[in-house]
Amino acid sequence: MIKRSILSVITTTALTLALGACSATGGGQQPSSASNGAAPDYGQPSAYQSNIDTYSREELVEVTADFFGVTAEAAASALERVFSDLGRPVGYIAGEEVSGAAGIGLRYGEGYLTLKGDTDQHKVYWQGPSLGFDAGGNASRVFTLVYRLNDTDRLYQRFPGVEGSAYFVAGLGVNYQRADGITLAPIRSGVGLRAGANVGYLAYSRQRNWIPF
Repeated sequence: MIKRSILSVITTTALTLALGACSATGGGQQPSSASNGAAPDYGQPSAYQSNIDTYSREELVEVTADFFGVTAEAAASALERVFSDLGRPVGYIAGEEVSGAAGIGLRYGEGYLTLKGDTDQHKVYWQGPSLGFDAGGNASRVFTLVYRLNDTDRLYQRFPGVEGSAYFVAGLGVNYQRADGITLAPIRSGVGLRAGANVGYLAYSRQRNWIPF
């Protein structure tokens, strides 16, 4: 009887200690958030996080100088003004154009669009009228800085000139065009340089259009 009592006490004590240990260590598990259908709290990313690559002024100085055949100092001077006004571009269009005017002018050009981080080049044509106090004709090389273009399809539209934005820096003519939140900054150099296109528009397209209107 004594042995049985001692054995009963030992058994009861062991069970009590075992239950206490399970309670202290969390042995009685609760349903996890994954098992009860709730989404785990990982910290969801924002809906839009992609950063658009842009060109620095230093990256474009040599490209612009080689394109126009001017000194790096001249190219840097023209780019400095544009970068000061508009910041860093997402790409550029390098091409050529012909134009003429007698009060009312016309421009036709073609080139290739290059976007930062994009290995492909996109063929671009442009044409349009201009109205201003200028006359004559010219054949120009055109290096256009492109801003806030996140979809190449949005380039193919009309871009009116920004009034009062035409100026000359280091022998290069610059003016701004803007539409649908996108800004273009054509930099021109050529025979009979003129900046009359700042009053009017240019229409950019995938194919040549001879009718500029």
